[in-house]
Amino acid sequence: MSEKTRYSDEELQEFKELILAKIDKAQHEYETLRASLMNNEGNDVADTSPTFKVLEEGAYTLGKEEAARLAERQRQFIQKLQGALVRIENKTYGICRATGQLIPKERLRAVPHATLSIDGKQDKKKH
Repeated sequence: MSEKTRYSDEELQEFKELILAKIDKAQHEYETLRASLMNNEGNDVADTSPTFKVLEEGAYTLGKEEAARLAERQRQFIQKLQGALVRIENKTYGICRATGQLIPKERLRAVPHATLSIDGKQDKKKH
């Protein structure tokens, strides 16, 4: 029996459902982070004493910066998952771009946007 060169349509559909669920969750988290960045109301430092105002403004700014970084990471994650959906439609999903071999299902379930097998990733690090 020859070695499989791609996942079956049924297997691709299973991965598609997994990815769509992850996109939905990531999109929700992204929107929550963006909403927190846009929120200009609520508890600010306008009514606190000058001593604490500087400290609170610093913490507020750091919180906003961290939320912005997290939002950007979520946006990139969503883009990678959307790329995986394109590969599913093209029936190239799960094929390591370095080795041409199938990426194990366990890896794809853990990292559904993976384009490298563990071997392919290690080879890439060596070069």
